[in-house]
Amino acid sequence: MPRTLVRPRASAVALTAVLAVTVPGCGSDDGDSGGADGLVVQTAEFSWTAAALTDAILGEIAADHPELGVASLETTELDPAAAWAAAERGDVDLLTEVALPNHQQLADRARGRVDIVSETYGNATQGWFVPAYAVRPGGPLEGLTSVTQLNSYADRLGGKFYDADPGYITTEQNAQRLEGYGIRLEHVVSGEDAQLAQLEAAYRRRAPIVLYLYHPHAVFAQYDMVQLEEPTPYTEGCLTTGNGACAMPSYSANIAASRDLQHQAPRFVDLLRGLRISIDDMEEMLKQVDVDDEDVDTVARRWIDDHAGQIEAWVG
Repeated sequence: MPRTLVRPRASAVALTAVLAVTVPGCGSDDGDSGGADGLVVQTAEFSWTAAALTDAILGEIAADHPELGVASLETTELDPAAAWAAAERGDVDLLTEVALPNHQQLADRARGRVDIVSETYGNATQGWFVPAYAVRPGGPLEGLTSVTQLNSYADRLGGKFYDADPGYITTEQNAQRLEGYGIRLEHVVSGEDAQLAQLEAAYRRRAPIVLYLYHPHAVFAQYDMVQLEEPTPYTEGCLTTGNGACAMPSYSANIAASRDLQHQAPRFVDLLRGLRISIDDMEEMLKQVDVDDEDVDTVARRWIDDHAGQIEAWVG
């Protein structure tokens, strides 16, 4: 039977509590399908599809290569704060799609147990976007190019700025940015599904809307969006100890592994260190899942088959 990680300091009660109050994630969970001696790795899965895809890819590779020492990934959907708290307690051994610098403070608190072991992709942009039709000549937001102009368009925007999940670090950052720039728009936070439903409704009516988005995301395969310019570049601390009137940083997606996992499955962690998924590849996979309604595991398997040579090199 597959075995779980030996965690002499971890609290089984704490892990049970985490699993009891969260919904299982959508990534790969292959149960007992791995090698007889493989580990079942407790994995925190963030709510965005890229995390489910990355976890599914890792689960499939582990199943293909029992010599890596991992039978399956047992995923639990958690928001970043809860995921890092579980990792800090020793209840979670793997986190993928860790956005840095967005998660840096959370990662720092777990540094005694968990290390960032690789960067899956980097230079991913994020910020505030409007539909391209809205800013074209004759459009309802004609002339809007910068975040600092938003107050002049507040009435046309219905007085609202649409954000994603309340558990995202970026939601806190956007609240700081709205205040820092003195923008008089209501910060509407009700989850990414609700946010994207607002965008879909606006697009159907060719109506104006402004919202937070990030790459990679399937939304860019569906809609022609324009990112608003930022007059003040991002600097370290401007969204934490500063006044918030600055751009959001480009970020990287990373993988974090517990010290226990590194010790007990070193070959699997070596795979983590090698894994690279380009932003273009991830955005294409997101389209296949979120727009074309393909199954996450099917899309992950296709990516693995298309990158067999690279994966063999990472596995070693």
